Amino acid sequence: MTENFRPTVLRNQAYEALRGKWTPAVVTSLVFCILLGVAVSLSRVNALLYLIAYLGGASIVAIGMLYACWDLFTKGTLPEAGALFAPFKQYARTVGAVLLVFVYTLLWTLLLVIPGIIKAYSYSMTFYILRENPEMTAGDAITASQKMMDGHKMDLFLLSLSFIGWAILALIPAGLGFIWLIPYMYTAQAAFYEELKKDYETREAA
Repeated sequence: MTENFRPTVLRNQAYEALRGKWTPAVVTSLVFCILLGVAVSLSRVNALLYLIAYLGGASIVAIGMLYACWDLFTKGTLPEAGALFAPFKQYARTVGAVLLVFVYTLLWTLLLVIPGIIKAYSYSMTFYILRENPEMTAGDAITASQKMMDGHKMDLFLLSLSFIGWAILALIPAGLGFIWLIPYMYTAQAAFYEELKKDYETREAA
């Protein structure tokens, strides 16, 4: 692991990006959690209804949250609830990518759980790539994500792992801490993606 991919470095970058912007980030995160909660509540009604609501709605809003934190990190843009719905402007393309990632990950998981987790990390940059490359298909973005993540899946896993302590603390006040933790995690992942792009460009140029 290089210094730039260390969890502490990425988390510090995320914290600095959020400095002075926590309030809008938390408000946006709260709206996201409410919408996600609505989708989850549908699981009590019907499993199929929940799956449709998640893949066709909640997952798209989650991508919106991802993009809001990415814009915060790269442009200093203040997150706002409206940003959660931005991916709906390219709904068919975004849903297509969500479905492909879901199906591919599920198929690998059905073989063995560990390969499924590894593949999930391989596909994790798909939506960043889709946004930066409007002409790219969902399948091509997934392929590009796998290439970029080659040799860096463990780095992202360790970054995710580094938030476990925070996640446990977030659970204590009835889970309310997650409205702060989610933008922190998503912004750290945005920092990871920016470093990953630099690394990939260097590898391709070599």
